[in-house]
Amino acid sequence: MIDIEKNVSLKALNTFGIRAEASYLCHVRSEDDLRELIQSDIYQNEPHYVLAGGSNILFTGDFKGLIIKVDLKGIEINREDDDEVVLNVAAGENWHQLVMHVVGHQWGGIENLSLIPGTVGAAPMQNIGAYGVEIKNVVEKVEAIDLSSGGSRTFNNAECEFGYRESVFKTTLRKKFFISSVTLRLTKKNHQLNVEYGAIRNTLAANKVNTPSIKNISDAVIAIRQSKLPDPTKIGNAGSFFKNPTIASTEYERLKFSHEDMPSYAVDNQHFKIPAGWLIEQCGWKGKRIDDVGVHPLQALVLVNYGGGSGEEILKLSKKIQESVEEKFGIKLIPEVNIL
Repeated sequence: MIDIEKNVSLKALNTFGIRAEASYLCHVRSEDDLRELIQSDIYQNEPHYVLAGGSNILFTGDFKGLIIKVDLKGIEINREDDDEVVLNVAAGENWHQLVMHVVGHQWGGIENLSLIPGTVGAAPMQNIGAYGVEIKNVVEKVEAIDLSSGGSRTFNNAECEFGYRESVFKTTLRKKFFISSVTLRLTKKNHQLNVEYGAIRNTLAANKVNTPSIKNISDAVIAIRQSKLPDPTKIGNAGSFFKNPTIASTEYERLKFSHEDMPSYAVDNQHFKIPAGWLIEQCGWKGKRIDDVGVHPLQALVLVNYGGGSGEEILKLSKKIQESVEEKFGIKLIPEVNIL
C-alpha cells in the first residue's frame, strides 16, 4: 500500500538546494504504486507534479499539492546479438550510473552523455544531449502511464517527437504521462564514436590517446564537465539554466559583423546555434553574485545557490540575464530548467 507523506521538505530533492515544502509526497516504486496513487482522493483533488532527480527544476516557493517521486529501479537486457544490446531501464535509475554501467560493458552510444545529472526517465523527456550526442539517437521506445486513466502506452522513437532539449512529453503531452521505463539500443562493436567537439579532441590529445575507446571518451567528457561545471553536492545548481539559442542565418550574419569572435555551430544551411554561456558572459554576468545567488565564475550558463538563496531570487536573476542578453544581442534566452 502506498504511503503519502504530509508537509515534506523538498530541499534534499532538488539540486539547487532550495528550501521548499510540498503539501504531500509519495514515493512511486512500481507501476502499481502509481495506479493506486491515481485512485487516491489526494491525487484526484490536489495539483500534482512528477519529480525525478530534481536536477532540472527550480522551486520558487512551497508546492501546494502532491509531489510524485519517481523511484522505479531496474536494468534488464531485452535482447542482444553480436552487434548490439537492447536495454530496458527503469525511470528512477540514476543516469550517470547507467552510463558507467554501459561503459563498463563496452557498449556504445551514450558515452558522450557521461556525468549528466538526473534520472533515466527524465532523459527522453529532455532529450538530453552533450558533445554532439543526444539520447534520441539510442532510444528505441519509452514506456509510460497515462496520469488520468492509469493505462499503459508505448511510444516508439518517432512518437516521442524529439527536438532540441524537448520531446512530446514536454510539449503536447506535458504532465499527461508518467515515464516508467526507457529502452535503449546500444552497439557492441563498430561503434560510431563522436569526437568532433574540440574540447574532447584536446583532452584526448593531452592524454595521448590516438585511437579512443568508449571509456576514453567517457573519461574525457567527465574531466571536461568537472573542470567547467560545479558539483551540485557542493554548490546548489541545476546545470545549464538556459538553452543554447538557434538563430536564422540572416540574424547570424548581422551579429557576426559586430561580434567577430562570436562562437557558433551550424544547425543547417539556414540556422546557427549560439552558446548561451558566451552571450551571458558578454553581458558581464559571469561570476557575478547577488547576495546568496549568482552566476558561476567558470561557466556563465550555470546559475548557483551559494546557500540560503531562494528560488525567487534565482528566478529574478535569470530574468535580469534574459533582459540584458535581449537588449545587447536581440536574442531571447529560453530556460532549460523547469520553473515551479
